[in-house]
Amino acid sequence: MDLFFIPPRICWWRVLFLLSIFQDYLSNMLDCPPTCSCSPTEIYCNKSDNGKFFPLLALQDTGNNGNNSIEDLFKNITSIHIENWTGLQTLKDVDMELYTGLQRLTIMNGNLRGIQARAFSQNPHLRYINLSKNPLTTLSWQLFQNLQLFELRLEEVVFECGCDIRWIQLWQQRGEAGLHTQLLFCNNGASKIPLQAMNISLCDLPDISVTHYNLTVIEGDRVTVTCNGSGSPLPEVDWTVNDLHSINTHQSNVYWPNVHSINLTLVNVSRDDNFYILTCIAENKVGMANASIQLTVHFPPTILKLDEPERRHETCIEFTVRGNPQPTLRWFHRDKEIPPSDYIRTEMDTYQDYLEGCLNFKDPTHHNNGNYTLEASNFLGVTTKTVYGHFLNAPFSDGTPTPTITVTHRPEEDTFGVSIAVGLAGFACVLLVVLFVLINKYGRRSKFGMKGPVAVISGEEDSASPLHHVNHGIITPCTLDAGPDAVVIGMTRIPVIENPQYFRHGHNCNKPATYVQHIKRRDIILKRELGEGAFGKVFLAECYNLSPTKDKMLVAVKTLKDPTLVFSQTLKDPTLAARKDFQREAELLTNLQHEHIVKFYGVCVDGDPLIMVFEYMKHGDLNKFLRAHGPDAMILVDGQPLQTNGELGLSQMLHIATQIAAGMMYLASQHFVHRDLATRNCLVGNGLLVKIGDFGMSRDIYSTDYYRVGGHTMLPIRWMPPESIMYRKFTTESDVWSFGVILWEIFTYGKQPWFQLANNEVIECITQGRVLERPRVCPKEVYDIMLGCWQREPQQRLNIKDIQKILYALGKATPVYLDILG
Repeated sequence: MDLFFIPPRICWWRVLFLLSIFQDYLSNMLDCPPTCSCSPTEIYCNKSDNGKFFPLLALQDTGNNGNNSIEDLFKNITSIHIENWTGLQTLKDVDMELYTGLQRLTIMNGNLRGIQARAFSQNPHLRYINLSKNPLTTLSWQLFQNLQLFELRLEEVVFECGCDIRWIQLWQQRGEAGLHTQLLFCNNGASKIPLQAMNISLCDLPDISVTHYNLTVIEGDRVTVTCNGSGSPLPEVDWTVNDLHSINTHQSNVYWPNVHSINLTLVNVSRDDNFYILTCIAENKVGMANASIQLTVHFPPTILKLDEPERRHETCIEFTVRGNPQPTLRWFHRDKEIPPSDYIRTEMDTYQDYLEGCLNFKDPTHHNNGNYTLEASNFLGVTTKTVYGHFLNAPFSDGTPTPTITVTHRPEEDTFGVSIAVGLAGFACVLLVVLFVLINKYGRRSKFGMKGPVAVISGEEDSASPLHHVNHGIITPCTLDAGPDAVVIGMTRIPVIENPQYFRHGHNCNKPATYVQHIKRRDIILKRELGEGAFGKVFLAECYNLSPTKDKMLVAVKTLKDPTLVFSQTLKDPTLAARKDFQREAELLTNLQHEHIVKFYGVCVDGDPLIMVFEYMKHGDLNKFLRAHGPDAMILVDGQPLQTNGELGLSQMLHIATQIAAGMMYLASQHFVHRDLATRNCLVGNGLLVKIGDFGMSRDIYSTDYYRVGGHTMLPIRWMPPESIMYRKFTTESDVWSFGVILWEIFTYGKQPWFQLANNEVIECITQGRVLERPRVCPKEVYDIMLGCWQREPQQRLNIKDIQKILYALGKATPVYLDILG
């Protein structure tokens, strides 16, 4: 490629000259059809031609015809435009198969009469197809079922009126692929009528139902599931069982009046099919419907891996256990069970039905050498495996046997030694109490220039660092930059690698202080627990003296767990770190004040646990709310299922989305990147009021929405754009991508994005450029917003301000009904 090397100071005319050489190089390798003009990305044919064949580029005899570079040249063609070709009557798959990168196809004003069934099977990127002014009499929806068409143009195509084109009429009504903007006709034998006026009886989309929606079986079982497809025309029905490990057989089809039923029998069900999604598809001339069954397989545990420490001073015995339900793990050493402690503890991650982790030791010695047995059990069985752990050699070089010591890291001392230690400890405690009283009374500083953790949050001046400036409950904005680069969301410390400016809030020490309201503990009366996360609990509570107009009001309070259990044991003072994080989050939340951000009232720090006080949103998180108000929501009355009548309508969905967009506009204006936008992190109040908020519980309640990376970090990959997955880059634009997924959640009534795929498959799909399919009840205008949010390049995504304007305009066209919130 030295031919194309451009020196730093070369003139621009030389660059243009080199480009022209490259274009000549392409044209020398591929011949353009005689009546067409070609470029490296386009074939344009607008002259009359009686040729019967599709205009393939002809290969020159260069001796490299078998090279991949030739295939790449075909892939680079993104647009083909053909006009006035009267000889081209049938479009075949062989015509299209080389143009795998094709995005736009126009064949118009010709003599095209038919398109082969799999003509577009090798063109997954097609987004625009124009077949106008051709004598097509029919067209099948199956041609386009694997495409994500933005536009399908069919002007001046007069179809034969009938069931075969009913799907085009339905697409017009739903506003798909731009068909609602076109005046289309069909011929009913006597005259030409508008397609929208075509009335065909016994011709509609199939209905589908399955015998189970969640199926739990034990490994080795035999189970049969049934799928029923009904409708007119009678649909073809089939189960898709790609990559299914269990032996499966399709029983004979059963045909009832207007019902096609098919059984799927699984024989000797395999554990490898745990969490598999069985999908049944019903298809007829009008379209397709599908239904899925989540398969859960219970099986006894197996220990797949148990590795002894690889070398001396290794402090971890690695293990991998598989089982469902999740097995209980126990460790044994010298015939005794090892209780968890600060010195020996099990750390593990869960992925589907796998448990991976370590038995971790803190500063192990030769006393810890020996056999370690892991026992894994669930209700189906128990399994054990033993491994030898060698940590240090015994310190007896003369062959003296190692004494037996039963307490890890703490050999039994004689009574006299214990007495001395206890006495010294007591004296030290008394001395510390006296010093603490003197310091608090006279305000003297430690000679080391440090104070205990209480001072940091209680309002005393922190003289240890000029950046940490706290005065009697007034936390200055400097505290945001005081600690390590981190933003606190839901009491979760998230290290900032890229784009730290998005998290620093733009304040400095010369700006006015942030006043965080302090609430007395006696004014908070807990009512009941609302939830629990890794960093604390959330309670419904009554709070007195909070509002000048109300004696008391309902609030949600978040309590911070014992910080020594939350933060890493390697921190010198986990309590101090926890309180500083608490203080940073309190200031951040105080500065975020907006009608669509959950209101933060203040903190309570007079004693433990530390408490944050938020407004109470009656209907809980939005994801649960959507599921409870979807078409499949069920409630139980006297133990019997009863269909609810609170299904959300289009106007209400738009109302919800508009409010979240307004909250995001505010966050963007504050240079704040949320990083975990999802319906689970939005809350719903009375009157369908929706606000963005995160109590830090979603990683526990919605654990399947997160993908654990590196043992601790949990990422919501199903809501993340490619740059965030691949490079951990989070920006306002990555929040816009997440908003597109929120829209998809709203219009699927709370379904999990990519619910049919495992986490690693989701990562592959997103990084390869695939996007979520359009929900059935979603208007084209809203799906266009989603696609605008999911542009691969961040700078090409829609602006959140524009999104909010579009949603507001769409919602304003239809009144918002609030009759479902009693």
